[in-house]
Amino acid sequence: MSEVILTDKKTPARKTTLGSKPRKRKRMTGDRWLALAFIAPSIILIAIFVYGFIGWTGYVSLSNWNSFLPDFSFAGFDNFLYIFKDFRFQADIRNTIFFTLFFIIAVVVLGMFLAIFIDQRLKGEAIFRNIFLFPMALSFVVTGVVWRWVLNPSSGVNLLLEHFGIHFKWYTSTAVYPSLHIGAIDFGIPAAVIALVIAATWQQTGFSLAMFLAGLRGIPEELKEAARIDGASEWQIFWRVILPQLKPIMFSVIIIMAHISLKIFDLIYTMTGPGANFVTDMPGVNMFETTFKSNFYAQGAAIAIVMLVLVAIFIVPYLIRSRKGDA
Repeated sequence: MSEVILTDKKTPARKTTLGSKPRKRKRMTGDRWLALAFIAPSIILIAIFVYGFIGWTGYVSLSNWNSFLPDFSFAGFDNFLYIFKDFRFQADIRNTIFFTLFFIIAVVVLGMFLAIFIDQRLKGEAIFRNIFLFPMALSFVVTGVVWRWVLNPSSGVNLLLEHFGIHFKWYTSTAVYPSLHIGAIDFGIPAAVIALVIAATWQQTGFSLAMFLAGLRGIPEELKEAARIDGASEWQIFWRVILPQLKPIMFSVIIIMAHISLKIFDLIYTMTGPGANFVTDMPGVNMFETTFKSNFYAQGAAIAIVMLVLVAIFIVPYLIRSRKGDA
């Protein structure tokens, strides 16, 4: 290639090669180094105390550490096979399925209904909104203690129901409907789970209400007016105009509530514990008692890994969908 000398009156001559592109050197500026310095501690702490401990839990779940003294000899998937054959863990899976299903439906339906109610611009809207949002300020521990008193079979709400000849055992019931014997358990809806659903729904409906109310307030009035001009009824407007606009919010609420229900621990531990015949037991309670009360560390770690996988089944698709939406 031929070489050309480029000259300028103000700058010294420089030599370049025809057909070649000028090279751009990337160097980290002071601002980038400063930003990296600020986030580096968070990255290190997350790497150690989140992903590092997840890896450690997975390692322990594959070991023989099922006594007070550590034993890291390799056991393969024996701990996983044991817990899936265990009566208590099978009951946990059954309880989790029905608790999650009823909890999500109740939170979504009640939250949407209350959001529509408040969206009518009623007088005293702020009062209603604060009343419905108040339970969110409480922890699950407080909620569990309060609803343990309210749903106590010998006191609480039962004192009122007994005047009508109605008496519920609530969380002390061991009944399962329908009672289909699958594996080592009776598969069906445990009656005691309904009490847990009531308590959890009472606390989390405020979150659903806030999400749906924000979505309703974000729908342009022009869309509703155009539908009314076309002769649509209020029900048709809700079903074909409002509800499609709320689907992303509904999806987010479902994912968040599923995440809460799959790893729930404090509400169950303070309100009922495992319950008679494990009718109110959950994997989180099982994992805690297996690990820290019975000293079966490898089995407890296996339960924790199963819980992680269950949560990931809901969370990972949501994160992927969110990234695609932001792209």
